[in-house]
Amino acid sequence: MPDATAAPNRIPWPPILFGMAAIAAIGLGIVLPGPEWLRTPAWAALGWAMLLAGLALDVAAMATMSRQRANILPHRAATALVTSGPFTWSRNPIYLGNTIAMTGAALAFANPWFLPAALIAALAVTRLAIQREEAHLAARFGAAWDTYSQRTGRWFGR
Repeated sequence: MPDATAAPNRIPWPPILFGMAAIAAIGLGIVLPGPEWLRTPAWAALGWAMLLAGLALDVAAMATMSRQRANILPHRAATALVTSGPFTWSRNPIYLGNTIAMTGAALAFANPWFLPAALIAALAVTRLAIQREEAHLAARFGAAWDTYSQRTGRWFGR
């Protein structure tokens, strides 16, 4: 069983992975731009709405964590089990928000490379951060974590 006081990671994987994925998508979009049909105001408007919704979810989750004095840094030990706000329907609303924002960027910037980049980043974050964070939260919060994780999905719903 993991040490309940130890950090789940030494490296803050989520911002690194999502940042690298976005940079890769931008680079690939320059070298191999998206199709012309993607460059319409309707796709751009939908993309901006998704991008802003993803960022709003990030901000709402961070504000909820701040109100509960929970550590937000993914490479530090948890200081509180946050189960309110966006955390009532997603155990990882910040990572979900990042994924939604990157998906929206694909449409907003007519750069389809953001789609596989978002998927790869989400899969990598699940493997390198979420699974370790969940083991840490289980060790640190025990039955409270078990109850929360059984009623709330990792990404959304249950």
